[in-house]
Amino acid sequence: MKLRKLIAGNWKMHGSLAALAEIATIAENLPGNVDVALCPPFTLIAAAARLGVTIGAQDCHSETAGAHTGCVSAAMLKEAGATICIVGHSERRADNFETDAMVRAKAQAAQAGGLITIVCVGETLAQRDAGEAIAVVERQLAGSLPDAREGLVVAYEPVWAIGTGRTPTVDDVAAMHAAIRAVVGPVVRILYGGSVKAANADALMSVTNVDGALVGGASLTAADFLPIVAAAAMVARSGTTG
Repeated sequence: MKLRKLIAGNWKMHGSLAALAEIATIAENLPGNVDVALCPPFTLIAAAARLGVTIGAQDCHSETAGAHTGCVSAAMLKEAGATICIVGHSERRADNFETDAMVRAKAQAAQAGGLITIVCVGETLAQRDAGEAIAVVERQLAGSLPDAREGLVVAYEPVWAIGTGRTPTVDDVAAMHAAIRAVVGPVVRILYGGSVKAANADALMSVTNVDGALVGGASLTAADFLPIVAAAAMVARSGTTG
């Protein structure tokens, strides 16, 4: 089953009002055969949502409201203009000690709030070197995924490849995405994330079961991001993935 490709940009803690110009440029140059989304900081969501590209958030709280200082609910994100939410990114799992159960609760909340939900999973270098990569990711999926598959996206991000310039081999990516597909079924898009850039986007997007990318630093500028989108669009047109 062929799924429409999704290229999502995770801006992390980058971006001021001046960066809206980059979002506007991206919005003006989108192909029609792939989905594109940007997830800027909370402070830019409302303004960015008016620029003509799908906008998402980088996290949400598992509760709908309450005494949770500094947190944002799915309903608040939706009201601001977001339609997508990332949960369980490795940086939040590490820096904020988020467990699989916490990620699952956030995913459930995001779905209940009407947001397309990107659940992130991935192994460390030590886990890969120990031959545990697939087992680790399968365990994260078992503990992190919400009940519903509708509106769900999984992003595989090998922790050791994020921002390092290193990527797994094409065969490694294919093996991991096949393992994830066996868990999530045919209707869930599976993105690859981890040092995705223009130079490797074509090869990555051509791998079976790779339904798009979750892009980090290369999504911050139109000059770096649009070639990745173009590569996905070219692969989608050629129909080379399975």
